[in-house]
Amino acid sequence: MMKESLIILGVAGAVQALDKRQGFNQSIPASTTLDGTAIENPTAYATPFVLNVEDMWDLLIGPVATAATTTTVSPTPVPSSSLIPPPPLYYSPFPTGAQHPMEPKNESWSFPKDFWWGVAGASYQIEGAAKADGRGPSIWDVLSHRVAGFIHDNTTADISDNNYYMYKQDIARVAALGVKAYSFTLSWSRIMPFGRGPVNEVAIAHYNDIISTCIEYDVIPMVTLFHWDLPLALQDTYGGWLSENIVGDFVAYAKVAYAAFGDRVDHWFTVNEPIVFCNDYPLPAMYFKNFSIPNAHQPFLCGQSVLLSHSQAYQVGKAMMPNATISYKNNGGYKIPQTNSSDDALAVQRAWDFNEGWFSDPIFLTGDYNAAVKAYVSSFLRPFTASEKQTILGSADSYAHDAYTAQFYFAPDSGVQACIDNTTHPLYPTCANTSYTYSAQDGGWLVGAAADPLSPWLHKATDWLPAFLHYLADTWAKDLPIVVSEFGFAEPFESSKTLLQDILYDPIRSSYFHDYMRAMLMAMSEGVNVVGCLAWSLYDNYEWATGFSAKFGMQYVNFTDPALPRYYKASFFEYARAFEIYQEK
Repeated sequence: MMKESLIILGVAGAVQALDKRQGFNQSIPASTTLDGTAIENPTAYATPFVLNVEDMWDLLIGPVATAATTTTVSPTPVPSSSLIPPPPLYYSPFPTGAQHPMEPKNESWSFPKDFWWGVAGASYQIEGAAKADGRGPSIWDVLSHRVAGFIHDNTTADISDNNYYMYKQDIARVAALGVKAYSFTLSWSRIMPFGRGPVNEVAIAHYNDIISTCIEYDVIPMVTLFHWDLPLALQDTYGGWLSENIVGDFVAYAKVAYAAFGDRVDHWFTVNEPIVFCNDYPLPAMYFKNFSIPNAHQPFLCGQSVLLSHSQAYQVGKAMMPNATISYKNNGGYKIPQTNSSDDALAVQRAWDFNEGWFSDPIFLTGDYNAAVKAYVSSFLRPFTASEKQTILGSADSYAHDAYTAQFYFAPDSGVQACIDNTTHPLYPTCANTSYTYSAQDGGWLVGAAADPLSPWLHKATDWLPAFLHYLADTWAKDLPIVVSEFGFAEPFESSKTLLQDILYDPIRSSYFHDYMRAMLMAMSEGVNVVGCLAWSLYDNYEWATGFSAKFGMQYVNFTDPALPRYYKASFFEYARAFEIYQEK
């Protein structure tokens, strides 16, 4: 049993918990203290009491499913029959007769010998073992268990891929295809069940073994500290990322991770896609404590806490691990003006400003927000101090970007300036409209093949990747290396397929990886310094609000089978083939 921790809840939660755990009578009036003394404001009444990890699960989440396998699985050799790529990547000696045109190698392209390519996964999406070994609940346990309709298919990640027990086999499988790097996320609430305070040494041992297994298979371990699964206790105590209280807690957590794993992990990401998880605020009402912060302000309060947390964790990390590479993972698609009008160009710039620029400008350019963001937030965010700006500026050793796709941007019907002047405009404050199709004058075609309808933001826009990488290099990265820290594709309607071989033959995802890698090679041949890439994802997993219905995996996982068997898809072989052909030996 983990150490107990003091958690403060309001009247309803306190009375319910006290009644269940300590036998208090719910008839105590809310307008008095437990000793009978009258208080002026009953809504301010709070009762301190002790909850252990099991109490938090019972009171705040409810029943949790467990997998059929609840002990660590030793790896078994990957059968040679599973390593045969699909046609036309492979020519079977029998039957004969099939003919495929050979693609010649472009001799002007190459991946350097030290270019690392890998796969990525995230703790909440793949680990399962929700309550195992002292893990505390996260906000996503509430979202998946308690918020009706929040998850598309009403599933939870209680079991998911059961990576917590099957990680050895998972690492062996990716190594069998020659993968150089594996990027995984630590579960903050597994290491520190309440987000602060006691450290779970069982979790430390678990992640230590993941790292050791990677090294055993000659796979580079890469660690992300935070990928959205915020410890629930921090959200309910002070609002999580809405409060600067999180800065000290995040840095303390980072120190624990650096001390435990920094002797073998050289590549670190502090936070994953803050644009996304900050825009998840406000969290659904009635399921999380309401801190009475205006909804429109909440994403930017979160962003401020992220910049302070990341930059301080970076400085601590560089002091503890001077040779490590530490960054954070930005995200967003390439932004194309739909027409050549000056107003569309302005809309595109504001889209960059309020997306990538929101975090990239402070970290890579100035130490502070760009002019567009600052004009909006200055009325409700405190300014950074001179010391904070100095800490933020330069707090990344690479420019890491989750670069999946591209889309068009254009001015609102009323014009950009009219939108800026009208705070009630639905597109305010960005004041940029979006589309996935070319203009009518250009034929109205899609920017690229559409992904699964549950991922409407994603299209196979690989033609725009060279321009995208050039923009990142010219605008923010400058002399720093670029890491494509996520990219991938949700094969349309894959979740509705039932025939195994039909599932494994994923033609649009395969063509995405084929064309993406060649677009990356093109940009590199033109001077863009890309040093590594991580494909999303190593296998089908829990894709947040879409549950198990949107499939990004390069391996199929049969979630209806208690053994959760894994199978390589054609796209995985296509990804690996790019390096068989183009990486210097």
